[in-house]
Amino acid sequence: QGQLVESGGGSVQAGGSLRLSCAASGYTYRPNYMGWFRQAPGKEREGVAAINTGGGGTYYADSVKGRFTISQDNARNTVYLEMNTLNSEDSGMYYCAAPSPGAVVAVPLSRWWYKSWGQGTQVTVSS
Repeated sequence: QGQLVESGGGSVQAGGSLRLSCAASGYTYRPNYMGWFRQAPGKEREGVAAINTGGGGTYYADSVKGRFTISQDNARNTVYLEMNTLNSEDSGMYYCAAPSPGAVVAVPLSRWWYKSWGQGTQVTVSS
């Protein structure tokens, strides 16, 4: 089982930007998707963005379309989440995740398809 390590979180003012990174290591397979999820206190974990690591297709929650961009660097086994025009609703713990080997991910933004999770990185946006 591999390991996912997120970084890049922090505190910013509304309108600011952050770039999150998720470094994967120790995987014996290449996850076919990678996803970013977030969870605010008292709320369920929600999918923010996902990427098909083979074809490069991307998926975004409606709330972040046009503001967030997911990308990957295969040479570094790293997935990024560029977040712009942040607002207080974007605050929360951000996690990256990968599905089980060979999983057929029907809904890339649904957390139920993902089995391997990082420890999370906190994002706080102040207004």
